[in-house]
Amino acid sequence: MSTIDFSIVNIALPTLVKELHTDLATVQWVILSYSLVVTSLMLSVARLGDLFGKKKIYSAGLLVFSLGSLLCGMAPSVVYLIAFRAFQAVGAVMMQALGAAIVTEIFPSTARGRALGVIGGIVSFGLAIGPALGGLLIGLFGWQSIFLINVPIGLLAGVAVAMYVPATKPAASGKRFDMAGALVLLVALVCYSLAMTLGQRASFSHLTVLIFFILAGASLLLFFVVERHIGQPMIDPHMFRNVFLTLNLLMGLLVFISLAAMVVLPFFLESVMGCSTRLTGLLMMSIPLSMGLIAPWAGSLSDRHGPRGISLLGLLVMLSGCLAITTLHANVSLTGYILRIVPFGIGLGLFQSPNNSAVMGAVSAERLGVASGLLALSRNLGVASGVPLLSALFATRLTVASDLPETTTDISNASAAALVSGLKLTYLVVAGIILMAAILAAIAFWIDKRNAQGT
Repeated sequence: MSTIDFSIVNIALPTLVKELHTDLATVQWVILSYSLVVTSLMLSVARLGDLFGKKKIYSAGLLVFSLGSLLCGMAPSVVYLIAFRAFQAVGAVMMQALGAAIVTEIFPSTARGRALGVIGGIVSFGLAIGPALGGLLIGLFGWQSIFLINVPIGLLAGVAVAMYVPATKPAASGKRFDMAGALVLLVALVCYSLAMTLGQRASFSHLTVLIFFILAGASLLLFFVVERHIGQPMIDPHMFRNVFLTLNLLMGLLVFISLAAMVVLPFFLESVMGCSTRLTGLLMMSIPLSMGLIAPWAGSLSDRHGPRGISLLGLLVMLSGCLAITTLHANVSLTGYILRIVPFGIGLGLFQSPNNSAVMGAVSAERLGVASGLLALSRNLGVASGVPLLSALFATRLTVASDLPETTTDISNASAAALVSGLKLTYLVVAGIILMAAILAAIAFWIDKRNAQGT
């Protein structure tokens, strides 16, 4: 549900700009208000799942998400839509924070990679069907239908969870929720997310944006101080002494910053290639569909051979895909577009399942909820960082490469050449980010090899 919702909204951005009479910087908040709430509450909800039972929190999240979807479909303006998306995100975070933890708790370690690979395939199916479904629904029924579709799905999912998902045991009695840590972390993540989103409109050197960055950094330092001195911390700082846990989380963060660049693809497809909304939706399936086909297989391979080499291979394939995307041009054929896009999705499928398995296998049973939350946090923090950062880069390049005023945020009148130039620069930067993740993966691979030789 959550991945269908994310990818459907991506395909709707050009339509929302036109029909809600707004601009790119404002309509991005339809995505970013969602990401901000999810990012800020992720670890708090994950810890609540450890303490009070994962199924209870997960089921409540389904109800909230479905109600939020209904409200989004009834929104009369972009301001209401942004607000209702924030409410919808409260339900989404309750599901996202605990899904991997429930699966990890149920399956044995020998099947964990395969099980998480199946999750990766289902996630990719949601990402894949979202653009096509979104393009079809928008063309037939209007943008409101992309949110209303979640309501019947949510009702069916609620019945399925009630019937088939086993109840998980909460932590032993006497465990307490770390309210002080939760509040400090909430402030840190909200300030960071606001700095990243406001930076696009006011520039990242604006005083207000810099103040938010400073507050975020100070709050994060305070969070670690609190966690070191509290009896029952939300996140035990000793968890990060595990070098593999830390490296895998950083790799996940960098990959999802890069994945956020998908928000610029609909503008290329519609305004440069001249694709309809429906065809754009179908073409946007290329990355998630190829990821979904590879992810279960990659998870099974990681069970047999370990996650290190497979994750590294995936990142190298993603890097080749980024470089291929930079060769897109105004006269590219549909086949040429797909051939350039698919390697990115294949690499993502190779990377994601082994990386998730490595993170979940690095913690004790009573910390599975927190580990699942950290995984989801790395994804959402990546989106919250990547969307404004890469969109700002894309929009800035457009103003330089076209006759648009430097202060404009309306890119609907940009030339095809300018849009191609913006896309190329965006994916060159993404290639650099993926290269950094590949270097971290190579370090993890080397440490793992050295440890194996030492034993």
